[in-house]
Amino acid sequence: MGSVDRVGRRGAVLVIVVLLLFGVPWWRLVASGQDWPAAVFVTATAVFAAGALALPWLMVLGHARGEDRAARVGDTLLGVVWVLFSWSVIGSLVEIALGLAGLDDPARSRGVAAATLVVAAGLVAWGAVEALRVPRVRRVEVVLPGLGPGLDGTRVVLLADTHFGPIDRVRWSRRTAEAVDALEPDLVCHAGDIADGTAEQRRDQAAPLGTIRARLAKVYVTGNHEYFGQAQGWLDHMAGLGWQSLHNRHVVVESGGDRLVVAGIDDATARGSGLAGHGADLDTALAGADPDLPVLLLAHQPRQVAQTRDRVDLQVSGHTHGGQIWPFHYLVRVDQPTVHGLSRHGERTQLYTTRGAGFWGPPLRIFAPSEISLLILRRTLR
Repeated sequence: MGSVDRVGRRGAVLVIVVLLLFGVPWWRLVASGQDWPAAVFVTATAVFAAGALALPWLMVLGHARGEDRAARVGDTLLGVVWVLFSWSVIGSLVEIALGLAGLDDPARSRGVAAATLVVAAGLVAWGAVEALRVPRVRRVEVVLPGLGPGLDGTRVVLLADTHFGPIDRVRWSRRTAEAVDALEPDLVCHAGDIADGTAEQRRDQAAPLGTIRARLAKVYVTGNHEYFGQAQGWLDHMAGLGWQSLHNRHVVVESGGDRLVVAGIDDATARGSGLAGHGADLDTALAGADPDLPVLLLAHQPRQVAQTRDRVDLQVSGHTHGGQIWPFHYLVRVDQPTVHGLSRHGERTQLYTTRGAGFWGPPLRIFAPSEISLLILRRTLR
């Protein structure tokens, strides 16, 4: 009975979310005083109703059943309606202000509706370009007091959230790999969410990861999306591409006679996946490591720092996408301690959260640019 109740509650939440996503823009653009001709009102209402009915169906077909064409359409629809929803809320506030200023309907409501549509269309077009471009490089210096002089200046390139998926991005993947190589990294880290789907499905898109070169090591940990597909399959596939999979384990890299522990733990969702042998385990990951050496840890989600703080010197994470589509970052912040950038947690541990290289779902990035993170490890401030 409990499971039936849970399904019912989730279904009710889904209905409410869909009604809000489509209902608010419908009201703002069509039905709140614009006095459109009947043909415009009926046509626009039918379009919004069709979108509301189609979105859940497309998302199930695309993401639950793995039909890429449905996923492409559903994801795009989700992105467009989210932008319309967000700017319809803002438009409502603008209309209130215009009403207080004495501007009457229907001119007021029509003007706000037109402005909302223009802004939303411009942001969707810009967001699509931003999502599909090669990520910009974001360079950050990170001071690790225990770092030996031989490792001072170590260049760590952090990738995360490539999310190879329904849109074929082989060319993007190749150019991103070339951008990583151009940075002449000592260490390359992939902090999870390589793809949506199995390694076999996304083999061509992931192949350029095998061309990346690093002087010391290339290391990878699972993200939550690996557990929607075949996490162990991705661990094995990445090993075949020349990456060391840090499945609750560590490696030690050395330069100039000094050493650094590079460890990784499974994603926070791994244990709940039911996959045997998976689940974040920092004790196992650090077993046998020299306690006097500095530790760099890969953990997909920033919130995993709650378990790693004061046991590692630097945790690198992804997962948040920097919010991906403004203002979604406000919701991300409810679940995660940080959305992007460098932060400190406890006396010892710093956390760097990348905005990620790719995107999930809607092929849009709005006020949350993608990034390849170049972290320069330093002994002291310069």
